[in-house]
This record gives sequence, C-alpha cells and structure tokens, in this order.
Amino acid sequence: MQWAGEVPIGFHARHAAVRRIYRYYILNRSARSALKRRRTAWIHRPLDAEAMNGAAQVLIGEHDFSAFRSIECQSKTPVRRVQRIHVQRFGDTVWLEIEANAYLHHMVRNIVGTLLDVQGETDPAGAMARILAGGDRRAAGITAPATGLYLWRVEYPAVYGIPAPSGGFW
Repeated sequence: MQWAGEVPIGFHARHAAVRRIYRYYILNRSARSALKRRRTAWIHRPLDAEAMNGAAQVLIGEHDFSAFRSIECQSKTPVRRVQRIHVQRFGDTVWLEIEANAYLHHMVRNIVGTLLDVQGETDPAGAMARILAGGDRRAAGITAPATGLYLWRVEYPAVYGIPAPSGGFW
C-alpha cells in the first residue's frame, strides 16, 4: 500500500508510533545465496525454528530488556512491551517477526543472536527466561548481523489519519 497525506504540525514519525513490527530473515542451509547475501543473514548449521519460537514466547509482555540492549543505547529506560513474537521456517528460510511498542538499540538483533544460542539448549525457554531476568548483556547471545533485519510496519494512533498497512508476507 502506498499513502501520502498531511499530518498535523508537531507530528513526529518515531515518537508518535504506537507499534512497530520488525522481521528478521535467516537463510538456513549449507551454501550461501549469491542473490540473497545482502538481504538475509546466513547460518549454515541446522536451526530448530520450533525451539526458537518457544524460547521467544518468554519475551512477550512488559519487561526490562537490559540483556538485549546495546552499550550504545541512549534510551532512558530498558523497559519495553513486546506484544507478539513468532519464529517460523519456510523451506530454507527461518524468519522472526516481533511486534513491540518500542525497541532498544540492537534489541531485535540481540534477541535473534540469543535465540540462535538457546535453541540448542535442553530447555530453550528456561534459558531465555534466565537471560531476560538476569539483565546482563554478557549472558545473552551475539548481536546478529544487520543483514536480514527489516522494519516491516509502523502503526500510529487513528487521530493522525494514517492508514494501517495491509498484511502480506512479502
């Protein structure tokens, strides 16, 4: 959908948003893709998307996300509210979709890096819960590459008259 229109003076595209949805794509196969190498992350070892999804559910709700916060983050508070998070496999692509009110610097990439680690644990959800509760960035996984991260959708209050984007995978 394409849309253009006037908004009130004082409107701020970032601060007025009430919900943001990010997607992160991982090509999960033994060989890199020449065509997707700049558009998706690549992990050659097998990933368990179901285990990653189970661990990700721990993040739903309002939490202190310090464990997933970059050292460069300038936010006054590490508290964010994740409304939805889902990890799914489509063929050789694993993708994560996360919906939250706001994000910390590198938060999505740090969550992905942590999911890559905990998916191999005996209790992925328990491992993720311990990392979240501990609030220590050093206990979480690496920062996943920027390649593969997309700001998918931003939603605003109805007062601005900005239509919500329609769904669709691509």
